[in-house]
Amino acid sequence: APADRLAAEAEGAFVARIGGDEFMILMPDNASREDVLALAERLVETICKELEVDDYLSHVGLSVGIAFYPDDGVNAATLLANADSALYRAKREGRSRVRCFESEMDQELRDRRLLQHDLRQALEQNQLLVYFQPQARVDGEVIGFEALLRWNHPTRGFVPPDQFIPLAEENGLIVEIGEWVLREACREAASWPRPLQVAVNLSPVQFQAGDLERSIHQILLETGLTPTRLEVEITEGVLIGDFTRALNLLRRLKALGIRIAMDDFGTGYSSLSYLQSFPFDKIKIDRSFISNLEATPQSAEIVRAVLSLAHALKIPVIAEGVETEAQRAFLAREACEEMQGYLVGRPDLIERYLDLVGLAVERRLYA
Repeated sequence: APADRLAAEAEGAFVARIGGDEFMILMPDNASREDVLALAERLVETICKELEVDDYLSHVGLSVGIAFYPDDGVNAATLLANADSALYRAKREGRSRVRCFESEMDQELRDRRLLQHDLRQALEQNQLLVYFQPQARVDGEVIGFEALLRWNHPTRGFVPPDQFIPLAEENGLIVEIGEWVLREACREAASWPRPLQVAVNLSPVQFQAGDLERSIHQILLETGLTPTRLEVEITEGVLIGDFTRALNLLRRLKALGIRIAMDDFGTGYSSLSYLQSFPFDKIKIDRSFISNLEATPQSAEIVRAVLSLAHALKIPVIAEGVETEAQRAFLAREACEEMQGYLVGRPDLIERYLDLVGLAVERRLYA
C-alpha cells in the first residue's frame, strides 16, 4: 500500500497519516534542505509507480508540500498550515509535484478559505446559475445541451468553475450543489417541446457520498423528465478507488434508463480498461486534443485512434472544444458523430436558445 511505501522510503523519519489521503513526514533538525528535497523527489518517483491491489493495477499520484523550521514557522500549527499551503500549490500545478512554502501561498490559502465560506451561502442566496451549451451532430443539427454550473459572486463576479468546484468537492458541498444542478437541468429540459438530450456532470464525490441512485430517481419523478433524455457525464475519477462499488452504481443508474458518458477521454490513465468494464453510451474527447488538431500531428492521431476504437466498440463519440470549421471538417472526415464548442454555441442561459428547444413563442408571450 502507499502508506507502507512511504514509511519504508522515509528511512526512520516520523510518518503519520493526518487525513483520508494525507500524510505528514517529520524530519530531524539536522536534515539539510537538500536531504528533504531528495526524499520528496524519491517519494514521488516511488509512489507513482503502479500498485497491484486485488489483481487490479492502480495508479497512485503523490504531491508534496514542504515547510522548514524555523523559517516557515516556529510552532507546529504554523508549520503544518504552511506545508498545507505548499501542498495545495503542488496539487494545483499538476500531478506529482514538489513545492516548498513561499509567503504568498499563505494569502492564497486564506483567500481560498474565504471563497469556500462564501460558497456555502451561494446556494441559499441564489448565486448559482445553470448555463446550457448546445451539442450537435457533426453536420450541425442540435440534438441536446450540456448543463454547466456557474457562480455569480456578489463582489467577485463570475468565479471560474475550475476554482470553485474543487473547493466544493473538498468540503462535500458538491453533493448538495450537484443535486441542485441535476434538478434544475431536468426541470428545464422537461419544459422543452422538443425532446432534446440534457447532459449533466457528476463529481466522483457524489458517487462516494450520498445516495446518488435514489437522488436521480427522485429528481426524474419530480420533474417528469423521460429518463432516456438524461445523460450523466463521469470522468474516470469516479472509477478510481472502489472500482467494484462504482461499477455497480453505474449499472443501477443505467437500469433507470439514463445514459452514461465517459468525459475527458484520453486525459487519464486507464480509460481503455474502463471501456472494457462498462458499456458507456458515449465517449467525450477532451477539448485539449481538439484545440491542438491543426498544431500537432500527435493530437490528430490520438483523435483518429479514439474514433477508431469507439467505432469498433459501437460507442458514439462527441468531441468538445470545436471552434473552427477546419476542426469540424476533420471530425466529419473521421466519422465523429457529435460535437460541442463555440462553433455550435457558447454556454449561456437557456433564454438564448429558446428557438432551439421550441419555446420561443410561448416564453416571449409571457415574458
